[in-house]
Amino acid sequence: MSERTTRKYLGSCHCGAVRFRIETDAPELTTCDCSICRRKNALMVRVHESHFELLAGSDSLTEYRFHTNTARHYFCKVCGIYPFHRKRVTPDYLGINVFCLEAFDPRGTPLRQTVGAAMA
Repeated sequence: MSERTTRKYLGSCHCGAVRFRIETDAPELTTCDCSICRRKNALMVRVHESHFELLAGSDSLTEYRFHTNTARHYFCKVCGIYPFHRKRVTPDYLGINVFCLEAFDPRGTPLRQTVGAAMA
C-alpha cells in the first residue's frame, strides 16, 4: 500500500464567487445515501477545519440545514453549486466536494459509502 502525500488544493464554486483552500492526503472519499447527498451526488473528502481556509465569498454562501439542523450545507447563492458542508457527527470537520477542487483526480482513491439515511 502506497503512502498518500498531503497536498494543498484550491477549490471554488462554478462561478468563482466562493473560493477556498484545503490541505489533505485524501485517504478516502465518501458518498452518502441520505436524502440530500443522494440528490447532489457529490464525492466528499473529510478535512479538519484547521486545514480549510475560505479565501473569498463568505457573502455569496447560503446555508441549508435539515433533519436535526446540525450539519450545515453551504451553497453558492450565485451559481447554486455545493462546495462543502460542516459535518453533523464531527462538526470540527468539513466534507469537501472534490469536484470543486482544481487538479484533484479522484481515481484510485478508496471510496467508502456511508449510511446517512439510517441516522436518526
